[in-house]
Amino acid sequence: MKRILQRLGAFLHWTWYGNGERRPWLRRIAVVLFAFLLPLPVLYLLIFRFVPVPFTPQMALDAVTFQPVHQSWRAYDDISPNLTRAVVGSEDQNFCNHNGFDWDDIEKALKQHDRHPRKRLRGASTISQQVARTLFLLPNRSWVRKGAEAYLTVLVEALWPKKRILTAYLNLVDWGQGNYGAEAASQTYFHVPASMLSKAQAARLATILPNPDKWRAARPGPYVTSRTETVMTRAWEVQRDELDWCLK
Repeated sequence: MKRILQRLGAFLHWTWYGNGERRPWLRRIAVVLFAFLLPLPVLYLLIFRFVPVPFTPQMALDAVTFQPVHQSWRAYDDISPNLTRAVVGSEDQNFCNHNGFDWDDIEKALKQHDRHPRKRLRGASTISQQVARTLFLLPNRSWVRKGAEAYLTVLVEALWPKKRILTAYLNLVDWGQGNYGAEAASQTYFHVPASMLSKAQAARLATILPNPDKWRAARPGPYVTSRTETVMTRAWEVQRDELDWCLK
């Protein structure tokens, strides 16, 4: 073991400093990229598989730009099952059956885009993809970010169980007005803890997720009111068909 560590140390020294005649900048860049692509994300996910995630890149950006940030982590069992079912039903009904990517939904989105090419491509992100994006990336749109998101989604699915993925989602997702996570949203919009959300309240929160800064959960307009009924039906289907089997 001692000899192995010595050889590893010598290799790392050579990688970073070279032969001493000139600095190997290309090797240094490769080492940094490798660290950001594998060891650091893996270590991050292994730590926060058991420890509450304190903040996300978006929260940090809001904080440094003096935007309000409200977030209180809650364990899975301290969040109403009405909300977990509503979110799974509205955001990702195949959550328990896929490995991070819902290929059927992606295919449907591409076909829809082919029929209406002038419209922006409909998002087909799973909860796992959204968690990977939230944990590591800022919400800017680019193909580079989508590639990074796909890679990070594979890591999240490999290192976290489904319950942890959904717990992180419910605690970190943006619910508008600087409210991140179920507890902050529940307290702000309904003045109750996340554990006490009713079916209707949970469905409203799930309804506004695609555009939480535009739509209102506390004083819903016609669209949110109508959509809430649909989400309540989907939440009931999740319970009836046990689509949340991986969370039990």
